[in-house]
Amino acid sequence: MYSSAPLYKANSSTTFLTQSHPFSLHTVKASNMETLKKSLVVTLFVILVMSNVSLARTDKSDNEKITYIVHVARSQMPTSFDHHLTWYESILKSVSMSAEMLYTYNNALNGFSTTLTVEELQSLKSQPGILKVTPDKKYKLLTTRTPEFLGLDKIASTFPTTNKSSDVVVGVLDTGVWPESKSFDDTGYGPIPRSWKGKCETSTNFTTSNCNKKLIGARFYTKGFEASMGWMNEINEARSPRDDDGHGTHTASTAVGSPVENANLFGYANGTARGMAASARVAAYKVCYKEACSVSDILAAIDQAITDNVNVLSLSLGGQSIDYFEDNLAIGAFAAMEHGILVSCAAGNSGPRPSSVTNVAPWITTVGAGTLDRDFPAYVNLGNGKKYPGVSLYNGSSLPKTLVPFIYAGNVSKDEEGLGLCLPGSLDPKKVSGKIVLCDRGGISRPEKGNVVKSAGGLGMVLANIETDGEQPVADAHILPATAVGFKDGEAIKKYLFSDPKSTGTIVFQGTKVGVEPSPVVAEFSSRGPNSLTPQILKPDLIAPGVNILAAYTRNASPTSLDSDPRRVDFNIISGTSMSCPHVSGLAALVKSVHPEWSPAAIRSALMTTAYTAYKNKQTLLDGASKNPATPFDFGAGHVDPVSALNPGLVYDLTADDYLSFLCALNYSAADIEIVARRKYTCDPDKQYSVTDLNYPSFAVVFEGGHGAEEIKHTRTLTNVGAAGTYKASIKSDAPSVKISVEPNVLSFKANEKKLYTITFRTSGSKPSSSQSFGSLEWSDGKTVVRSPIAFSWK
Repeated sequence: MYSSAPLYKANSSTTFLTQSHPFSLHTVKASNMETLKKSLVVTLFVILVMSNVSLARTDKSDNEKITYIVHVARSQMPTSFDHHLTWYESILKSVSMSAEMLYTYNNALNGFSTTLTVEELQSLKSQPGILKVTPDKKYKLLTTRTPEFLGLDKIASTFPTTNKSSDVVVGVLDTGVWPESKSFDDTGYGPIPRSWKGKCETSTNFTTSNCNKKLIGARFYTKGFEASMGWMNEINEARSPRDDDGHGTHTASTAVGSPVENANLFGYANGTARGMAASARVAAYKVCYKEACSVSDILAAIDQAITDNVNVLSLSLGGQSIDYFEDNLAIGAFAAMEHGILVSCAAGNSGPRPSSVTNVAPWITTVGAGTLDRDFPAYVNLGNGKKYPGVSLYNGSSLPKTLVPFIYAGNVSKDEEGLGLCLPGSLDPKKVSGKIVLCDRGGISRPEKGNVVKSAGGLGMVLANIETDGEQPVADAHILPATAVGFKDGEAIKKYLFSDPKSTGTIVFQGTKVGVEPSPVVAEFSSRGPNSLTPQILKPDLIAPGVNILAAYTRNASPTSLDSDPRRVDFNIISGTSMSCPHVSGLAALVKSVHPEWSPAAIRSALMTTAYTAYKNKQTLLDGASKNPATPFDFGAGHVDPVSALNPGLVYDLTADDYLSFLCALNYSAADIEIVARRKYTCDPDKQYSVTDLNYPSFAVVFEGGHGAEEIKHTRTLTNVGAAGTYKASIKSDAPSVKISVEPNVLSFKANEKKLYTITFRTSGSKPSSSQSFGSLEWSDGKTVVRSPIAFSWK
């Protein structure tokens, strides 16, 4: 979904993001917010849709019940109750005898979810012990190369145990799982871990026999969805863990899929597909459906996953940044973190817009997307002899070898505006038949435009990015010969089509190309910093492969998700931060299998401080949108490097109390902190709390600018997780107006020893010409480099 994760997927679902509905799967789906672009008609369409999905439906009757999540101060439970669940039931019955308790939460938060009328809601808020009541959030649903690209083949020789079945369990909250996929084959796996408390739920088209020693758990959650959307249409979607969308199977297999030889999509990207932690186990928690996913269901899944004893949670979904005590996903993630579970979330697909990054809570590992060194070129050859690069996953009957008539959709459209969007019914078959049609992105999904062209008798399609889409086209498994081109190339092609009344062209498909350079580059759609909620915390944390990722898929949907597309595949190629997130989830599981004693913060630190920010030629990784060097606001600490992450030397560790001190620094009230912490916590009135003291592996320095000289100090503690040694600090910075000092600048460690240091940033106060600058702090013992990015901002 678009959130996060706005997002790219080779299918047709249209997705939207509103403040009221921040939860979505982070796949760059076919529309990729295209409905927000191009024309007044499309814009009005989006406004109408958005106005109808809000769960806070103020236009509805006061008697209509709406789903809410209720946070309760368990410490205030009267002594007359012997269990908090009976107290919750008593609270609910006191305001409504008919209200249904959808879920009670024991781990993710203290409280429950229910459906109430407006009058009942007001009564509930006045009950003793009620901390906060928030409306349920609803949102429409928005590899063969990566193991080698990431160097996982090198890990096996250094850590042979990573080839054996692991007791590490990754919980994937998504659209379910296709258990028959070879990616979940359990051949060679040992017994299910004794620590595992989960189960496989028997339900529609799903039994306990669908699970095995690889796929050890499968559950589904519908109460929140059905409370708001009505009873599920089981003709289109099963009330079971079975994946009818494909997104969940894709993310789960990306994280921990078993090796599958000769995996491909219509011959593209052929090779052995395997997850990042192929030896780990997976548990699927279905919380998202074709129509929506509900935060009350998501919280129920997190609650259960904690009880089930997962080690890593992977959530390729998210929403607009809101205060941590109001963000139920962040609250659930905090509980998981306290139980030693690393939570990995997609950064979102709203890039390259600044401050678009989501899932910014510091206890969440936030993952942006980068490209691979693999592409699927399909060129547009014009009658004037010019050639333009495109991308495509089409595999079928080719166009004639000779040039054929080539037209622009806007010139053959039946609608009054003459738009080139290729909307259903808009093309004149008499003018389209036997021709290639150039369509603009927007309004409907990319593959669906091909269906429109094909229905009108067109031979092929060229899909052109509009200006807001930029220069990175998206590869799709089109149903007719088609390719996608960037905005500038699309404009150049249009210029030819407008100038020559007898314009011609063809499309030449060139299959799979490996070794594309430069790679990686930051994906144009990947959401960017600065962090809009807490600018002193740098987000995203890092990037991982998220463009054109091949992974397992459901056979209940076509690769385009079009109902008219009869094709079914075992593997599909999708893009989005939804795809980069499970890469990091799997790599975290891999690190956990080698270092089982490490905390979630230590694992994230290892992944961040060993990430790389430059190519082999020492040039900084590029931003796919601007083609300029990327910055920490684009890639965080850099691109993940799992080989180095297994031996990081030093880590920045954190505990739950450290995060609570962080909330104190934000001046959160005791009630606000209790919502997040699920227990009473009192900030020390005599203590000076600062967000700059959070032991984070990166630095975001915010100057007021123009207010005189400023000095900002950050304190950090490093923990040695390697051999004893001496590390020396070095600074790099492109901000000449900022003086940086580290005290002490040399640290000598014994095994497992902790050492504190302070880094000070001083500026004269005069605001520089640029409001942003960047740098890094590196600690090195001559062999191992522990690197932290630095981002400077001036208000």
